[in-house]
Amino acid sequence: MARTAAISAAISAAIAVAAGLGAAAWFAFAPAPGGDRFAQCREVKLASASQLGGPFTLTDQTGARVTSEQVIDRPALLYFGYTWCPDVCPVDTSRNAEAVEILEERGVDLRPVFITIDPARDDPESLATFVGNLHPRMIGLTGTEEEIREVTRSWSVFRSKVGSDPEDYLMDHSTFTYLVAPGEGLLDVFRREHSAEQIADRAACFIDRL
Repeated sequence: MARTAAISAAISAAIAVAAGLGAAAWFAFAPAPGGDRFAQCREVKLASASQLGGPFTLTDQTGARVTSEQVIDRPALLYFGYTWCPDVCPVDTSRNAEAVEILEERGVDLRPVFITIDPARDDPESLATFVGNLHPRMIGLTGTEEEIREVTRSWSVFRSKVGSDPEDYLMDHSTFTYLVAPGEGLLDVFRREHSAEQIADRAACFIDRL
């Protein structure tokens, strides 16, 4: 019962944090300016999009070290979460995988990527199981605490440990999905309420103009 109550409290806290971050992110958005070749694809434009992201080197689900250039060598959806997540991450990543499948049927190549915020527990084997159950082309990435701290900082991803048990704890975190492309960086940001179809349609619009 205590475990259930703790999970419920943590999930409620995570939802509240994510909602707050969502509101903050919307205040950081601005109307897309003229001359933007992606203008008709955007609902809104991140005012500070060029400040998000950066190069990284992490470890994928096979144990190989990979760079951001290798991972983002084509349009990709980036999502930050953790494999022990009780509900939010599985739902969001399943939706992202569905969006990728929709585009595959249209002949559009979009790579799904899952980056852990919990490197202490998410080793390559855990990631292999998690992403393998979602999509055969999904890449799972982990690293040292320092590496994950840096990549989450560069993408302004919020994460916070909930609980004092070194093994049995939850993580509060932001829940945005980032559409990125090589040579372009961040193209768009999707929130939890976006459906797989909406993500597929908007991603296709951007990819058609690359």
